[in-house]
Amino acid sequence: MVAPPDNDVIWARSLHHSHNGSPGLAGVSVSVRDAEILAVAGPRGSGKTTLLHCLSGRLVPEQGEVWFNSLPVHTMAARVRERLRRERFGWIAADPQLVPELTAWENAALPLLLRGVAHRTAKKAATEWLERLDIAALARKRPHALLQVERQRVSVARALCARPTVIFADEPTATLHRAELSQLLRTLTAAARSHDITVVLATHDAEVAALADRTVSLLDGRRVSSVALPAEPDAEGSAACSLSV
Repeated sequence: MVAPPDNDVIWARSLHHSHNGSPGLAGVSVSVRDAEILAVAGPRGSGKTTLLHCLSGRLVPEQGEVWFNSLPVHTMAARVRERLRRERFGWIAADPQLVPELTAWENAALPLLLRGVAHRTAKKAATEWLERLDIAALARKRPHALLQVERQRVSVARALCARPTVIFADEPTATLHRAELSQLLRTLTAAARSHDITVVLATHDAEVAALADRTVSLLDGRRVSSVALPAEPDAEGSAACSLSV
């Protein structure tokens, strides 16, 4: 094994993984610099989610290496990887994965509460992020009483609340309208930059990818130099945008 460069917070080499015999990743290598916002772009089914799962330790690749701050994630025991995800990583999914029995602020504070942070301290931190996302008034509501965009804002607050080293965002705006996703992404990217949080953002949307510092493109489980992604339709009709590495 070869340790990653010092300025890479995440470094992966030659990742292979398959799903029921179908290739999900086929030799993908990628590096993510400290405090960088990296977009992983590609159409649906290109391997973006599989890559994020491997980089975050949710999934162990069948072949290849994944390093986090010079620690070999791919050789860690399951319990160690779980602790790494809880203490150093945040996760935002396309569909907000909230605990239905908990209120909005409790869901946002959950990573801190699981670490043993005092209840009052965790609530204060969660409330501050809910305020930044314009949903502080909904802090005591449970997920079933929230709109989809409100639930997703809670999941973003949860990811930011614990001040992780890396946030993995897997198509975080896929279920949102264009106007709704704009504010959510502005808050996420601004918070990441101001707190030196690294973000790995999977998307099939050219406008979302354009917010990143750098883009890597996937197609059929492989790195490619560019990929055509749909852009927001204008008054004249739909358009496509080609993103390059």
